[in-house]
Amino acid sequence: MTLRHLYLVLFFFSFGFTTKGQTVSPTAYYKDKDGNERTETMSIDDAQAPLDVEFRANPSGIEGRVPSYEWHFRHTGLSKDNRTKRELFVRYEENTSYTFAESGEYEIVLKTFLQDNTGIVELDSGVIKLTISESKLEFPNAFSPNGDGTNDIYRAKPEYKNIISFRAIIFNRWGQKLYEWSDPASGWDGKYNGKDVKEGVYFVLVEAKGADGKEYQIKRDVNLLRGFSPKENVTGGNY
Repeated sequence: MTLRHLYLVLFFFSFGFTTKGQTVSPTAYYKDKDGNERTETMSIDDAQAPLDVEFRANPSGIEGRVPSYEWHFRHTGLSKDNRTKRELFVRYEENTSYTFAESGEYEIVLKTFLQDNTGIVELDSGVIKLTISESKLEFPNAFSPNGDGTNDIYRAKPEYKNIISFRAIIFNRWGQKLYEWSDPASGWDGKYNGKDVKEGVYFVLVEAKGADGKEYQIKRDVNLLRGFSPKENVTGGNY
């Protein structure tokens, strides 16, 4: 709050200025990890980074007064060595957007001031909390691209989360690059130049970074098993 805001708020509180019927309803609008449109007025838990969120003040009953807004973005780290809450920045528009790309706990506080020819008053603050959890990325050691609909694609295990940069490359035993992809949700179908490669052992190199700053360097063998059926003794995706 500026010195001018503080003076006027104290002045009108002293003279009984009322804000009855004048409200704001801060709301967050975003898409979840499955692409579904979501709205939230209190908290967004265990969100996946990067997360694009639009914040709207949704004022009501303020006719005849000029509103001004302050969106305060505050962040607390998740690690034991980084639990200090710090204010990141302040935005001054009615609606604002931000991309959350770092893990931690966030607190978005909306302060609203109403002004008319008699002065200015502050409404009750609105708070939305948001948590971006720590990152995770693991890869299996085998897949079976045989067209049965199970483990036909070599990709990251489905439990991955909060990966903000990603690159994976498949090599054969002679070091020839066969395939590359940049989205952990995608993967390799066991083909090279549109043709099935032979069964055998291949190699994957993964370079990635999590929203928590963790860097991943994954290097491992990949067993391509076309004749394998997960019904035999292995659950799909967990080889």
